[in-house]
Amino acid sequence: MGKGRRIMEKEPKRMTRKEKGDKSKAVKITIITIVALFVIFTIAMILNNFIILDNNETTNLIINNTNVTANLKNDILIENDVIYLSKSDIANFFDKHIYYDEDINKVITTYDEKIAEIGFDNNSININGKDKQISAPAINKGDEVYLPISEMSDVYDVEIQNIPETKVITMDSLDREQKRAKVTKNVSVKSSSNFISRTVDRLNKGDAVIVVSSKDGYSRIRTGNGKLGIIKTNVLEQETIVREEKEEQKQIEGKVNLVWDYYSEYVTAPNRSGSTIDGVNVVSPAFFYIDEEGNLEENIGVEGQNYITWAHNNGYKIWPMIANAYAARESLDITSNIMNSYENRKKLIEDIIEKCEEYNLDGINLDFENMYAEDKDMYSRFIIELTPRLKEKGKILSVDVTAPDGGETWSMCFDRHTIGDVADYIIFMAYDQNGTSSTKPGTTAGYNWIKLNLVKFLQTEEIEPEKLILAVPFYTRVWTTDSSGEIIGNSTIPMKDIDNAIPEGVEKTWDDELKQNYVEYTEGQNKRQIWIEDIDSLKAKISLITENNLAGVAAWEKDMETNDVWQMFKEELNK
Repeated sequence: MGKGRRIMEKEPKRMTRKEKGDKSKAVKITIITIVALFVIFTIAMILNNFIILDNNETTNLIINNTNVTANLKNDILIENDVIYLSKSDIANFFDKHIYYDEDINKVITTYDEKIAEIGFDNNSININGKDKQISAPAINKGDEVYLPISEMSDVYDVEIQNIPETKVITMDSLDREQKRAKVTKNVSVKSSSNFISRTVDRLNKGDAVIVVSSKDGYSRIRTGNGKLGIIKTNVLEQETIVREEKEEQKQIEGKVNLVWDYYSEYVTAPNRSGSTIDGVNVVSPAFFYIDEEGNLEENIGVEGQNYITWAHNNGYKIWPMIANAYAARESLDITSNIMNSYENRKKLIEDIIEKCEEYNLDGINLDFENMYAEDKDMYSRFIIELTPRLKEKGKILSVDVTAPDGGETWSMCFDRHTIGDVADYIIFMAYDQNGTSSTKPGTTAGYNWIKLNLVKFLQTEEIEPEKLILAVPFYTRVWTTDSSGEIIGNSTIPMKDIDNAIPEGVEKTWDDELKQNYVEYTEGQNKRQIWIEDIDSLKAKISLITENNLAGVAAWEKDMETNDVWQMFKEELNK
């Protein structure tokens, strides 16, 4: 048995030369791999701590803690310690409506509560009507205009710092929150939170940084060298808010409920003493108009001042209407002369500001109509230049516009997108769908027509809904046609008088497309037609405000309404 076992046991297998070679090769590969990984790790550690402070080939621009250098259209110029940005770049970052006026050879720029004019010939800038001395004027370089932005920090409300050592310029808006902190130890500032990432700066214990944001244990910061990067949040201490974010103060909380109180320039303001208008928070009396010389005239007097007192005592804001006497044919040229001259626009603006302060007004309602279509852009310029002056005084600007589907002088004269972008409110006068000049009878304000035009305002014109006020009529028209169907008359009738105008026995029929009651009847050989404005038609229109989250309602005009509309407005707007 013992011998048998010995026979059955296998002798150890001897490795062949090839197998020995393969094993040796595997060992070498393992050693090489380990060495390579060690080298890579060492290089990574070195790269991870490599400091790049002077790698900017050109000056970098940091605006509100974002590096916008790649978005610059032109180079930044620095001459005699003055920093220049091109007009194109200022349009991109600060004022998209910046404008060069050839007539006065100056650049006009607006930002929030400031309007400034700066020329090329002297070291002076005019800000909100006041001259200020600066170190350098605007300059021309090739085909580009450059502005001395370091001299205009109060125009754009920014804090500007030039850091030549790292070729960085920082610009911080003073209306934004800013946080600062100190680092608790020496630390490298990384380009990202990845383990292997470029070091953009190095901080020493106690260095102050601006904290941009914090998330998942890391903070994005800006160093004293203007470098943006990432560090661990736990190396920061004493984080404090050194500048609070500026909060916009709203004049109207909730929906606007405005009513126009119209009377011509030849009569006095109505006496509202002892009365209130339920739900209304803004009244717009006809205080101002443009005369034949293009001057701002007022119709206030003692009665108007009593009206202002009544409005404020009842908690109503007062945004008086400024009209351009649009019914007169010559108003086209009068308005055009104002709009096409910077000096004329400026004078009118100064007059408006003066009236706002003199009478303690809360805002202005601009009702310019019947203007040349080719003056559209200059009318927008007027609004662009007026808005910051009113904002500076805490006043509101609302601008009336017609539907974007009419004639040249009544519809094509408005750049609704720009007006809606710049003014506090844009008011769509959703009436006169069929007006005095219409060639066929029809509704004054059909629901379907209003709904279609709201789509144009919100989508085509890209107006923010919270800026758009829908204006509805407190009137309609009685249309009279002869036996051939030709219009022989139309008369405006207040909604409160409509039922008295309809003969007894004439039945109303509801038009669900227009959301209105309709009547027609004959008198002799003539036919009369009325598309009725009543509580039901107005309620349907008001529903579009809540459906589209619009800013509110305006109504033309006081004393044409039935008493029940105010409670309905109040209920619908508060839904």
